[in-house]
Amino acid sequence: MTANETDRNPSKIGSSLGRTTTGRLVGLTVVVGIIVLVAAWAGLAPRWRQRAALEVQTRELAVPTVTVVTPTPGKAPPGLLLPAEIKPWIETPIYARASGYLKRWLVDIGAHVEAGQLLAEIETPELDQQLDQARQELLQAQAAAAMAKLTAERSARLVKSQSITGEENDRAQTDLNMKTAAVGAAAANIRRLEQLQSFARVTAPFAGTITARKTDIGELITAGGAKELFRLAQLDKLRVYVRVPQTAALAIESGQIAELLIPELPRRVFQAKVASTAGQISADSRTLLTELHVDNAGGEILAGSYAQLRFAQTKGEAALTVPANTLLFRPEGPRVGVVRPDNSVELRPVTLGRDFGQTVEISAGLSLKDRVILNPSDSLVGGATVRIAVPATTEKAK
Repeated sequence: MTANETDRNPSKIGSSLGRTTTGRLVGLTVVVGIIVLVAAWAGLAPRWRQRAALEVQTRELAVPTVTVVTPTPGKAPPGLLLPAEIKPWIETPIYARASGYLKRWLVDIGAHVEAGQLLAEIETPELDQQLDQARQELLQAQAAAAMAKLTAERSARLVKSQSITGEENDRAQTDLNMKTAAVGAAAANIRRLEQLQSFARVTAPFAGTITARKTDIGELITAGGAKELFRLAQLDKLRVYVRVPQTAALAIESGQIAELLIPELPRRVFQAKVASTAGQISADSRTLLTELHVDNAGGEILAGSYAQLRFAQTKGEAALTVPANTLLFRPEGPRVGVVRPDNSVELRPVTLGRDFGQTVEISAGLSLKDRVILNPSDSLVGGATVRIAVPATTEKAK
């Protein structure tokens, strides 16, 4: 456009200036908007990052961190080692067979007695009176029988001469038989009372050792009562009872030799011989009751003691052990927390074996690959998600 045209058309000049001004304002607005957005982003981005980091940290803190251990195999015992119970060869309580009062006792606990030896005497005044009465009744019956015999003999002679009837003779003979039977009954009663009176002398039924005395002088004794007077045991030979687990039951044979170990005699090993077995597995314990015999002529082994029996020919299996602070004792039984591959928790029931203090033997319920939670909280539940703590040695290696 020439100068003349400009001079002649001033409206066109104003319009051109207006478009230029509007373009500048739009550009300036865009620039200001960008600056505001950048400033807003610069201010809000750290907050968003902090909020996201806080959410991640909260989720991580919500998952408990646990330390795990793996079960370790214990040492296999040298042979099958089992708890055993020692019993006397023969043991019996001694009761009274006669009623009365204890007159005296002649032996006390620990005394060795022979078969038939007098242990105590009982005063039996009532029994003595009954015996005297029975003897008098026998004399009375014998006198009656003697008279009946004379009468029967006389009747037998008279009936031959037909002085009396046969019926009268029969009555005389029957009376003789009755009186004779009465004599036998009276004699039998005397023998019974004399036998009971002999029980006033309490004697030993076999040779052994008095292990208990449960009566004293002047005590009322009742025949056939529930209270025993003495307890007698034969201790020169002992019976040993042991329950063999089902897994080793087939290895036990009659005549097999085992080692009897007593805690109070740590340096002594006694030889016990398998005498017999129950012949079947107990349904309650899944064990085989086995009886062994051991010689105790020296009296070194005390009957009733706890002992251990080792079958050297039968090797025991090494059980797994875990720290004692991995156990959870719940009403339904002992449990341990096992971490699954997906980091979830399983409360697994276990069977406890021997307690070694810091460690406990686990008979069943765990394997060598299981990850067991150490120091589990009482609120631990099955199915919960946990995070396994990284050992310090691993962190240093990184």
